[in-house]
Amino acid sequence: MGNCQPTILPYEDFDVMADVKAIRKACKGLGTDEKAIIEILANRSAAQRMEIKQAYFDKYDDELVDVLKSELSGNFENAILAMLDPPVVYAVKELRRAMKGAGTDEDVLVEVICTATNADIAMFKECYFQVHERDLESDIEGDTSGDVRNLLMALLQGTRDESYQVDEALAEEDATSLFEAGEGCFGTDESTFSYILASRNYLQLQATFKAYEQLSGTEILDTIENETSGTLKDCYTTLIRVAKNPQLFFARRLNKAMKGAGTDEDTLIRIIVVRSEYDLETIKDMYLEKYDVSLKEAISSECGGDFKRLLLAICH
Repeated sequence: MGNCQPTILPYEDFDVMADVKAIRKACKGLGTDEKAIIEILANRSAAQRMEIKQAYFDKYDDELVDVLKSELSGNFENAILAMLDPPVVYAVKELRRAMKGAGTDEDVLVEVICTATNADIAMFKECYFQVHERDLESDIEGDTSGDVRNLLMALLQGTRDESYQVDEALAEEDATSLFEAGEGCFGTDESTFSYILASRNYLQLQATFKAYEQLSGTEILDTIENETSGTLKDCYTTLIRVAKNPQLFFARRLNKAMKGAGTDEDTLIRIIVVRSEYDLETIKDMYLEKYDVSLKEAISSECGGDFKRLLLAICH
């Protein structure tokens, strides 16, 4: 969507053996040279980091992940390990983590699935099976229920229209359907909301939201706020915000992760690592525009130590 700028680009003077030796040196002897590790990993693309991982194993017969696990700890360790997976593998590990054990971390499911493109969905399904030997759709079906399950299953079909065509007549029609399914009736007909939000292209949805506001005098997000609750509300809100401006959605997520008491480090890691090669520079712009403070300043005041240094390095 639109103009997306990354913060991490492939390193031009990439020398995989030099990096491997430097990381080896950083982990040898007393103490770990975290700065050297950050300097390398935060300035290499995911593909280059995978090459480093492989070359490290070939040269030292040691898994780089295991070496770093034994040297690092806490959020810094988690973030570094996230960077040593291809982004899609990391994403499916997060999906699995969200569903494992008692209870489900719906926030993660919503964030990952409701922001995904059709191509992302196809990769998630294939990769989830390769990594976990499980079926993503079955797991999500088993871990969710009701309208949320129906919506997530619809999104997992990966059949959203991804063209840039806008059909004004359809926008009017959909706006009327949404109005009749929500404000216009007693109770809310979720299937109408879910169908439209899961299948129309983003520009089409923008036209629909405009038509909806003209028809009802209410902003679509306010209707969602009043008519729905819980995880379903989160799903709809995410889908609407992403259709309007995906990078602003992620800026909001980052802000929420740092607001109030305590910091949600897992969300910071997930968004900053995964979006770094796609649109993190644009997310930074949106963050500054929305909150009048830069993302890097926010991270500086909320995080500490090597974890902070790594996130700032990825943000560039």
